[in-house]
Amino acid sequence: MSLKVFASQVLKGFHTVAAVAPSSVHLAAAMVEPLHLAEASVAVELGAGTGVMTRALLKELPRDATLFVFEINPQFITYLRTHFDDPRLVLINENVENIEAELRKRGVDHVDVVLSSLGLAFMSEAQRRKIFEGLKPFLRANTVLTQFQYVSSVQFEKGRLHKLTLRPLLRRYFESVSSKIVWRNVPPAYVYTCHPQ
Repeated sequence: MSLKVFASQVLKGFHTVAAVAPSSVHLAAAMVEPLHLAEASVAVELGAGTGVMTRALLKELPRDATLFVFEINPQFITYLRTHFDDPRLVLINENVENIEAELRKRGVDHVDVVLSSLGLAFMSEAQRRKIFEGLKPFLRANTVLTQFQYVSSVQFEKGRLHKLTLRPLLRRYFESVSSKIVWRNVPPAYVYTCHPQ
């Protein structure tokens, strides 16, 4: 059962899971809806967990598309391998900070859509910069990225807690950033939709 796997990994390392419960189907729907997946050939998911978002992506992607899924947690990778049998799915058990090298190794030259469930609040500024700088060469004018952030997100910085707002970070890499709140999730979350132009 995915909830059991998820809970065990939260207890082992909350800072890498960065969630208290699997994403709801409502959050998954809000993350997928802006992506125009029917027209995508290359999709990337950052931080799959037990695959709630992965399932939603595969449901909408064309048969000839490829979904590259980055997941650092080996238990989640094992779970995904066991529960997803889809030739479009490429699981990458690597730190997402290595995204540029990993995508280039697989012959990727552009990305149509990116869905990120990364716990950016638990990362340093240097880690976040490395991820987005690594993704930047693959972005095209029509690429769309969605990222969620819990409404209650805070960041520990210089020995103090601060409320983390992702908009300034995302605006460094995307010309257009919009957001909405999904209340039917535990906890409620902002969904950011980002366009390079």
